[in-house]
Parts: sequence; structure tokens; C-alpha cells
Amino acid sequence: MGNVIEFTIDGEVQAQGRPRAGKTKYGKTIMYDPPTSRNYKQYVKLVASQHKPETPYEGEIELFVTVYRQIPKSMPKWRQELARAGKLRPVTKPDCTNYVKGIEDGLTGIIWKDDNQITKLTVEKLYSDSPRAEIKVIERPLPVRAKKDTRSTLNKWAEAIQNS
Repeated sequence: MGNVIEFTIDGEVQAQGRPRAGKTKYGKTIMYDPPTSRNYKQYVKLVASQHKPETPYEGEIELFVTVYRQIPKSMPKWRQELARAGKLRPVTKPDCTNYVKGIEDGLTGIIWKDDNQITKLTVEKLYSDSPRAEIKVIERPLPVRAKKDTRSTLNKWAEAIQNS
């Protein structure tokens, strides 16, 4: 199956905000993350660093993210009960992809080398009384193939040993 890491990021999940543009004192335009997105990515890095592998994964990555949103207090009681039972899901903004962008960025360099390694992504939004994100990462190691040079070198050594 591969290496598996599972952990929970407690607290309200922050969606990745739109990049902001600003100018330096020299008039150059720069793009930057909004402060809430930047702070959330740092928080994700902190939590992930407590569960990180010895070296960041290099193989194919399957990422499973379950986002639990706070049940709104303004929601009618009967709907709150449906939400707690998992029969009512949040069909509201922000969307799943914006939640995952910030989490992916926070895990890059800690759990895996680059988020282009993600070959399977599953995201789910649910309601809960305790908002959080549950993360499951599965690494499928890349197949290892011996180099041709190594094989030919070994064959030459074997022949040399047999001939001596």
C-alpha cells in the first residue's frame, strides 16, 4: 500500500484567498498571499511537522481531506440535527478546491517535495460541532529500476572474478 500519514488540523479551516497585489517602494508590482491565508499555511506546516516523515515523500501521493465546518447557530434545530448526523452537508462558499489549496501549500516541503506529486485527491465538506480538517496522505513509492551501467559493471566484475 505504501506509507500512510494521518492527522487532524484543529480549528476552522481557512480557504485560500485570492492573491493580492502591492507595490514596493521602488514601484515594482509584487503579488502576495492575504495574511489569513499565510497564517493558516504556517499553522498547517506546524501541525504537519509533528507528523512528518524522515524525508519528504518523493513518490505518487494520494491525498484525502475531510473539512468539518462549524454548524451555524442560525440554522434551525431540525437542520442542525441532520447536519450532526451527516445527512446535511455544507453547500456554501468557499468551495472544496479553495480549502485544499492552502492545505496543499502548507504540506509541501514537509510531507512531500512538491504538490505536483498528488495523483489522487479526495475532498469532502461536512458539518460538525468541532471544526477541523482531517488529513490522510498515502505515498505510493516510485518503482526503482537498476541503471544499465550498474548491471554492465556488475557483469564485468563477475566475469573478471571468474577469469581470475
